[in-house]
Amino acid sequence: MRIIQLIDSLEVGGAERIAVNYANALANRIEFSGIVASRKQGALRNRIHEEVFFECLNKKFTFDIKAIFNLRSLCKTHHIDWIHAHGTSYFTAFLLKLIYPKIKIIWHEHAGARSEKKTIHNRVLWALSHFFCGIIVVNHALESWCKTALSFNQVIYLPNFTVRNDNENKITFLKGIDSKRVVCLANLRHPKNHKLLLDVAIKLKKTHPKWTFHLIGKDLQDDYSKEIKSIIKNNNLEETVYMYGMREDIDHIIEQVSIGVLTSSSEGLPVALLEYGLHKKAVIATNVGEIPLIIADGINGSIVAPNSVESFYKALVKVIDDEALAAKFGNALQATIVENHSEESVMKKYINWVNTELKC
Repeated sequence: MRIIQLIDSLEVGGAERIAVNYANALANRIEFSGIVASRKQGALRNRIHEEVFFECLNKKFTFDIKAIFNLRSLCKTHHIDWIHAHGTSYFTAFLLKLIYPKIKIIWHEHAGARSEKKTIHNRVLWALSHFFCGIIVVNHALESWCKTALSFNQVIYLPNFTVRNDNENKITFLKGIDSKRVVCLANLRHPKNHKLLLDVAIKLKKTHPKWTFHLIGKDLQDDYSKEIKSIIKNNNLEETVYMYGMREDIDHIIEQVSIGVLTSSSEGLPVALLEYGLHKKAVIATNVGEIPLIIADGINGSIVAPNSVESFYKALVKVIDDEALAAKFGNALQATIVENHSEESVMKKYINWVNTELKC
């Protein structure tokens, strides 16, 4: 089996981290494992293992013929059987299929919100799905959506997995007081619902003024970003909520905090949740996507209704005021992640699916 992971870039994000994780995990399990960034490199380039083939196409625009022919050339040179396309890179994989018909495409959808959209809003995807051999999804709602909206049956749910990188360069040092930090790993975009986090921060500032929030994720400098920054300024949260943008040393950052949060209004299976768990952090998250399949409320963390400021605030205060409970949640979540979301279990299912179940 010879597989290339295809992703738009290697900037720090959930889909990007999963693409790198798959490439690394497959390296010692199959004949050839590679990863191709179609548009640009990024901080995650440093996480790719030496034995994994890597190439950047530097694709400039949607129909960049030179980039597509370069992709075909490397597929022919390395006798690639499968292109595993993550997120929106499925379109690049489709263009490759047009000029290199023997390639087989797997599409990996990471956006949980897609299951809320109708087929008419995904007409291009529906048409191009006829060129796919299989689809991997990150939650069961997406699995059902693909089978109904796309009329596609070769769909499998594979949970995300993550691994610690203890050799990363430790360059980010968080502000605030040790043991009184809350982190939110989420790019600045609507589904991540940072407004809920800020509403909670406003309340917590009054009751626990020494605690601080640390927002890690890509800042697109768009209207959403401007609104978040405006809320911070208008509510005098400059010394309560800190924004760092996109960062590479995620493991180092998580080690500096006490609590991890996710305030999303929609999700698949957030990689951040897995990363919090590996580091034994107490977690408060909203009840969306696959989060309830990982977090058992009151057992290994807290889950609250989306958009419920009061519920989120109370759950957060509960673990802040009870260090023993926070430690219990962190230890239990780590055990859950290790048991159910390990590299070994996901790779076993993935390889078996590709080898025995996909018919192209």
